[in-house]
Amino acid sequence: MNTKKLTVLGLYATLSLAIYAAESALPPLAPIPGFKLGLANIITIILLHRYSFRDAALVLTVRILLSAMLFGQVLSLLYSLAGGICSLSVMYPVSRLLQKKLPPLTGAMGGLAHNAGQLLAAFLITATPGVLAYLPLLLPAGILTGLFTGLCAWLADKYLPRQAI
Repeated sequence: MNTKKLTVLGLYATLSLAIYAAESALPPLAPIPGFKLGLANIITIILLHRYSFRDAALVLTVRILLSAMLFGQVLSLLYSLAGGICSLSVMYPVSRLLQKKLPPLTGAMGGLAHNAGQLLAAFLITATPGVLAYLPLLLPAGILTGLFTGLCAWLADKYLPRQAI
């Protein structure tokens, strides 16, 4: 990896972490455990649109690891990794299928996959079927928040400078 690429991806990771930190400081939007807007995923969607899957995965992983070290616990790392991996694994083919033209739809599918991945992780970690009771609440919430983050990514992409890496 050359220095320019490392610098650009480092800046995206920093921006993603800053967005995550700002969102973490906000009061909960709903009384549902694990419900957040996921604003840091705006950066992931932009990276999928502009760069490669590998670049997006690298920045996502760095953000998850740093946010867990700075703001969370070990369990939040596991949930975030499960959600992030599921989300990215769905957003990448959706983005390619849509020829990178509809980031809100890409975000919606990513939000859906993120919440499904986190619920699966919670089920596997706790071995409690009761966590699946959140499924009817979190899946539509994931779609709506994903639409919002995808729309934000679409708008932000117009104003962020383009860097060839």
